[in-house]
Amino acid sequence: MAVCASVKPDFSKTINTTCAYCGVGCGITASVSDPDLHLVEIKGREDHPANYGRLCSKGSALGETVSLEGRLLHPKIHGKTVVWPEALDEVTRRLQETIQKYGPDAVAFYGSGQLLTEDYYVANKLMKGFIGSANMDTNSRLCMASTVAGQKRAFGSDTVPNTYQDLEMANLLILVGSNTAWCHPVLFQRIRAMKEQRPEMKVVVIDPRKTDTCDIADLHLPIRPGTDALLFNGLLSWLAEQGTIDLPYIEKHTNDFGQSLEVARASFRDYSQLSELCGLDQETVLQFFHWFSTTEKTVTAWSQGVNQSSSGTDKVNGIINCHLATGRIGLPGSGPLSLTGQPNAMGGREVGGLANQLAAHMDFLPEDIDRVGRFWGTTNMARSPGKTAVDLFRAIDRGAIRFLWVMGTNPVVSMPDGNSIIKALKKCPTVVVSDCIEKTDTTALADIVLPAAPWSEKDGTVTNSERRISRQRALFPLAGGSKPDWWILTQVAKRLGYSDAFDFASSADIFREHAALSGFENNTAGKIRDFNIGTKASISDNEYESMDPFQWPVIEDKSQQRLFSAGGFYTDDRRAKFVPTHWQKAANSINAEYPLLLNTGRVRDHWHTMTRTGLSPRLNQHTDEPFLAIHPEDAGSVQLQDQMLCKVSSEFGDAIVRVKHSEAQRVGEVFMPMHWTRQNSQSGFCGVLVNPVVDPVSKQPDLKHTPVKLEPFYHTGNGVLFSREQLSFTDVEYVTEVRSEHGFRYELAGSGLDKLSVLSDFNKRFEKIEYVDAQSDFQSDFQFDGCRVLWLDQYQVQAIWMSGEGRSACDRQWLQSCFGKSVTALEAWYFLSGTPPKGEDAGRQVCACFGVGENTICRTIRENSISDVSVIGEILKAGTNCGSCIPEIRQLLLNIN
Repeated sequence: MAVCASVKPDFSKTINTTCAYCGVGCGITASVSDPDLHLVEIKGREDHPANYGRLCSKGSALGETVSLEGRLLHPKIHGKTVVWPEALDEVTRRLQETIQKYGPDAVAFYGSGQLLTEDYYVANKLMKGFIGSANMDTNSRLCMASTVAGQKRAFGSDTVPNTYQDLEMANLLILVGSNTAWCHPVLFQRIRAMKEQRPEMKVVVIDPRKTDTCDIADLHLPIRPGTDALLFNGLLSWLAEQGTIDLPYIEKHTNDFGQSLEVARASFRDYSQLSELCGLDQETVLQFFHWFSTTEKTVTAWSQGVNQSSSGTDKVNGIINCHLATGRIGLPGSGPLSLTGQPNAMGGREVGGLANQLAAHMDFLPEDIDRVGRFWGTTNMARSPGKTAVDLFRAIDRGAIRFLWVMGTNPVVSMPDGNSIIKALKKCPTVVVSDCIEKTDTTALADIVLPAAPWSEKDGTVTNSERRISRQRALFPLAGGSKPDWWILTQVAKRLGYSDAFDFASSADIFREHAALSGFENNTAGKIRDFNIGTKASISDNEYESMDPFQWPVIEDKSQQRLFSAGGFYTDDRRAKFVPTHWQKAANSINAEYPLLLNTGRVRDHWHTMTRTGLSPRLNQHTDEPFLAIHPEDAGSVQLQDQMLCKVSSEFGDAIVRVKHSEAQRVGEVFMPMHWTRQNSQSGFCGVLVNPVVDPVSKQPDLKHTPVKLEPFYHTGNGVLFSREQLSFTDVEYVTEVRSEHGFRYELAGSGLDKLSVLSDFNKRFEKIEYVDAQSDFQSDFQFDGCRVLWLDQYQVQAIWMSGEGRSACDRQWLQSCFGKSVTALEAWYFLSGTPPKGEDAGRQVCACFGVGENTICRTIRENSISDVSVIGEILKAGTNCGSCIPEIRQLLLNIN
């Protein structure tokens, strides 16, 4: 059952491919030195127009994440390893029985923005064209659905008008709800570089938190969550008052301006009240309005702070309204630009990845259903939209959906109200999961798991935030029994009796069909669809293999870089629509029981649920534990000291995390990262807290606005255990695993630390050196108050244990490095102090790319009287690769100088 391909990959040479992470879509050059051992050197591709050689810390560390560790390499049914024919037969049997007994709407597929376009195409074709149900949604619903809905309402299509170049060409760049420095670091570095060249360029950041993106901001608006639409209503009103709207553009290319302006004006009394409602200083608001009003070259870029909201679609349309009103759209340096969260969220939308779409940007209109059905040669087309993510899992819980196939994602962690997702999956008669990782929170609940090819073994295409389609090429042969997602789907389709329609031998075959559908009856009776790559339908296998990045649409073999500067929208009358945005307060407000507002998001060096970044030692050091960022004023009101553990509770669940005091937080609001799962933290996952409220138009969950309460997590002791071996703990309330270069670190807290079986096991296997605080009243081998133990084997450190009432103050970075040395017993006693010799105390990691710690940077600043970040780079290299650490280095400079 080998995968057939007309052009066989050459794994012995340098390969151009695309990064596995965010929607920037950075080009990568991979030099494979040993395909069997999965050894590869990763560099940025200098001629790729998304990144021009730049990579962020995550992209730079991709070579550390491609091993076979933790991989799912063979199909399993109820935990038992089986061969592919048996697994595929069982999937098909259950699928057929479900359809026969309950109908096609009892089936659902749930995909991922990390699937390749070719995988997505086959999944949608099978589900919507042949099974006959539109219950095919994706985790892109959690990140991009509001932008999709907003663009379709305004433009008549899911079209991004502008390009990354416009971020650099703008004289005013507005970043809304986007910590670009951490979430799209390569774009941030492009912006930073341009701002250094053109200091007159203005950057405005609109975000409740003062993030590292504010490092380049001329103005920061720490907006009250949920009021973005109101702010842009105010801007639209201001533009009309100042006479800086483009009336000729409005009259020629748009509809409904008057109604939208009327609604905008009615949403606030005056600019003083507007500022108060937004939680902003009026002078700051009017400065922002003035800059927008007087700056022709203006780009507004946004991300999850806008999308993940109960009013996300209106926020998007509020932004677009202001650009339509000024005619600043699709022009060099001017336009609205959504920054995609996942590597192929846009590619998935091209093929109908959301439950309310058909392939090739078609909808559930009678003529579209007919057109796609004729092209696919099927009479069993889905006739209406399917269930979107939150409703899909609710339908599983109530028994309406009885067969779920999850592909390349981890909904138990990423979906809101995670406990309800677990409950639903436990009730579902059949859960199939295709994944490359064996142990995830979702595979733990699957009946059948299928080994899908990971990023480093996949071949196909992805589309980035600027409509640029790039090739993703395999670096290594398929490992074990893993297969491409498209291959798995075609095998099931053939067993269902659809062999002719799914006779694909390679990803190139699928791409050709996908391209052909995009051009099929496009521009019929004057109705043009935006997504069109029809000229690529006849490319050869060799042309597909060597295909360079290009932007859609492709008209007469020429990519269209920007759209809509002269109108030509994809509505029936080719005019854009202004959308009235009726601002209203968020659906889920704080109250006496839950007085704080929880915001969730990403950290700098991790990605989604850490199945990839968690394998890289260096990516685990900058932010090594789940945390709750809280303003000191709020922390004081509930007796939460910095670095304490706290219990966070919402109406839906609770979590235990480390407290991090931060004046970057607004008073009354807290922040928790999304990445940790049950695989690396026993209590630090945020999905169980998040409310399942959705935007009424896009159905995107509001992941940024959940009322919570906090209380100290009282426990009998803390411990930190360093070990060469990966361990598991079942009877400790707080456990977080941190990977290091030579092993693992475990942060532990709770009762029972003196009874950990692993410590007794180390005693039996290794030589022990122990120190217990003389003032401790100890009753057992291992004490909480100042107990430190080191285990050696042949002069090699095997484990180190430190416990006490509070979080151990030992230098964790230095102790992790001890595992790479041969040590004497005398040196081992020195390790037990937890304090490194002078010069070896690098401190907490700041620069992930070069492993440079905070203490090293501070010493260098003091010893050399440095006042410029660039000098730090010259001496230590810190900040000279991806640049993500530059804001933090700059803050260290300010603190010292």
